[in-house]
Order: sequence, then structure tokens, then C-alpha cells
Amino acid sequence: MDFSWLANPLYLGFLWKGFINTIVLVVVSGAFGFALALGVAMAQISGPRPLAWTARAFTTVIRGTPLLLQLFFFYDGVGHLLAEFHGLHETFLWPILRNGFFYGILAFTMSNGAYLGEDLRGALLAVPRGELEAARAFGFGRFKAFYRIWLPHAIQIGLPQLASEAILLLKSIPLVSTIAVMDLLQAANIVRDSTFLVYEPLLLITGIYVALTLVLTVVTRIVERNFPGVRPTASRRGLLALLTGMRRA
Repeated sequence: MDFSWLANPLYLGFLWKGFINTIVLVVVSGAFGFALALGVAMAQISGPRPLAWTARAFTTVIRGTPLLLQLFFFYDGVGHLLAEFHGLHETFLWPILRNGFFYGILAFTMSNGAYLGEDLRGALLAVPRGELEAARAFGFGRFKAFYRIWLPHAIQIGLPQLASEAILLLKSIPLVSTIAVMDLLQAANIVRDSTFLVYEPLLLITGIYVALTLVLTVVTRIVERNFPGVRPTASRRGLLALLTGMRRA
């Protein structure tokens, strides 16, 4: 095994840029994806029928097509279509719209939102209706009951699934190397092409991905043990005490 290439600042620069881009893609796509998923889940649970049908169609199409196909659709399809509008070339949006990084975030956000939306929908429906009725009995409005009782309990119920989706998102990031975005895999490929080393660069980024996955797993376990809000095993007395405290707050 030859890892002497790690002493080359040029290769380290590629790896560092790929690492930063990977983290940014996971964080930004995960955050936007969760917001999208929340809207998709609520549209199916309590939205008007046309909106619910639209949300179901969205999740069916996104979950029914390969993520790589979605990346090519946005980058090669939508990106080239926008390039035909020459007026965009003179706006501040064009440096963003011509960048593959933007389409990577867009594709990962859509995919993550569709899968998380189904997970959140199941978790929201799993919250006992009695807790929501108790919140209304204590004078909670619909929105306050949602973000103080319903959503926190649903997130706690679905936390293992949400963590799994985050890990799957992390492992999907190397696909952006196919649309000219520098990530860890792209950096490893540059090193391989320059040094003719086959295994060492791939072994290094494998270790990085395993380490990132372990970090996500540990963080999830910590959050799961210390999650604030309603506990699934909480007694009725504990729930009433929690509601009373929130009402006073």
C-alpha cells in the first residue's frame, strides 16, 4: 500500500474540497428535504384532496425512479433548458443555475423529501389521537399543538427511520461526480488517474464515509436518548403535567 501521495498538497486540496462539498450537500439537502417532507406529509394527512393527490403523485414518481436518472434530468434536462433563456445569463442567478452543485442539491432535496415524507406521514399518524385531544382540552390552538406535541412526538417515533434516510443520503452523494461536481469520489478518481494507484484512494474515502456514518449513528443515539418533548412511554399523568407546564409557559 502506497499512501505517499497524501503528502502532495495538490491531492490534499482535492480531498479537502471533496469532503467540504460532501458535508454541504448532506446538510443543505437534508435540511431542505426535511422541510419538503413535512409539507408532503401534512398535505397527505390533512390537506385538501387535490393537494393530497399531488403529494402522493410526487412521492410515487420520485421514489419510483432512480436517483441517478433524476440527477441527469435536472442537470442535463432542466439545466440545458434554462440555458436557452439568454436573459438569465445576465442575472445574478446564472452562476448558480449553470453549476452542477445546484442541481445536485435540487435532486437530493427532492429525493430526500419524498422518502422522508412517507416516513413522517407514518410517524405523524402513529401519534395517539388522545394526546392531541388533551392538548386541545388544555387550550392549545391547532398550530401550537402541532409544533409542541404532534411533531416532536412524531419525530421521536420516526427517529430511527429519519437517521437511516440521513445515512442513505450520505451514501448517495458520490453520484454527483457524474455531473462534474467535486466530491470525495471525484477527488479519489483524480488521484487514481494521476498516480495510477487503484486501491489506496478508494480505501481512504471508504474510511471517511464509514467514519461519517458512525458519527451520524452516534449523534442519532444521543438525540434519541435525550430527545425533548413527549415520550412514547410517558404515562397519562406525565403527559398532563407536560401540557400544564407548556400552558403556563
